[in-house]
Amino acid sequence: MPISHAPPPAPVPDISPKSVSEAALAPAPGPELEALVPSSSRRARVPRWLRRTSGPLALLALWQILTATGALTSDVLASPGTIARVGGDLIRDGSLPNAMGVSLQRVALGLLFGTVVGTALALVSGLFRIGEDLVDASVQMLRTVPFVGLIPLFIIWFGIGEAPKIAIITLGVSFPLYLNVYAGIRGVDAQLIEAGESLGLSRWGLVRHVILPGALPGAMTGLRYSLGISWLALVFAEQVNADAGIGFLMVQARDFLRTDVIVVCLVVYAFLGLTADFVVRTLERLLLQWRPTFTGR
Repeated sequence: MPISHAPPPAPVPDISPKSVSEAALAPAPGPELEALVPSSSRRARVPRWLRRTSGPLALLALWQILTATGALTSDVLASPGTIARVGGDLIRDGSLPNAMGVSLQRVALGLLFGTVVGTALALVSGLFRIGEDLVDASVQMLRTVPFVGLIPLFIIWFGIGEAPKIAIITLGVSFPLYLNVYAGIRGVDAQLIEAGESLGLSRWGLVRHVILPGALPGAMTGLRYSLGISWLALVFAEQVNADAGIGFLMVQARDFLRTDVIVVCLVVYAFLGLTADFVVRTLERLLLQWRPTFTGR
C-alpha cells in the first residue's frame, strides 16, 4: 500500500504580544523626507561686502552721470574723476596727510577726555542715588545747550590755540556716553542683582561682575554716537581760528571758491568716520561675544 507524503505544515506566524508591539512600533515604509530650510536662513548668492558697497557705488555712478551730462556744473560740484585727481595732488604735496594728522590728534584727545568725563559722571549718577541727585539734573540741563554755540565762550576762556577745539570735541562726546552708560546701568535686571547678592558678592563684586557687563552694550552704543559727534564738532572747531587740519583746508578752499577741494575734505571726513565706526563695531563684537543678538535675516 503506497504511503502518501503530506506537505509540511505552513509556519505559524508569531502572534505573541512582544512581536505585535514590535510590529506596531516599526516605522511604516514611505517616501524619504527632505529637511526644509527656511528661505530666510538660506545663504544669499551675492556676497555681503558686494551688497554693502552697491549703494555707494550707485551714488557714485549717478554723480558721474549728472556731471557728464551737464546737470551738475563744475562750479557747483566737480566730477568724481576731478575729485580723485585733486585728492591725489593734495596727497602728493603733503598738505592732506598733514591735515589728517592734525585732525586725528584733535579727535583722539577730545574723544579720550570726553570718554573719561562722560563715563565717570554716568558711573557716579548710575550707581549711587545721591550721585544721581547731584549730577543728573545738571547734565540734563547742559546737554540741551548747543555745544557749537559755546565756541565763542571757549575762545574767550582758552584762547585761540588747540584748547578750545579739544574742549568743544570733549563736550560733544561726553553727553552721548553719559546717557547711554547711565541707561545701561539702570537697565540691568534687578533679578541679576538679587542673584549676585544671594551668591555672596560684595558691592564691588556686583559692580564688576554684574552691573558693568550689563551696561557694556549701552556703553558701546554711546561710543559709536560719540564718534559721530566728535567729527561733527571737529568740523565746527576747525572752522574757527585754525591754521592746520582738514577744516583749515576747507576754509582756504572756500576763500578761493575751490569746490573740488571742499568735496575732497568732506570725503576724507566721511572715510575717517566710517573707519572709526568699523573699529568700534569690531571691538563691540569682541567684547560682547557672550551676548548673542538678532543679526537680521
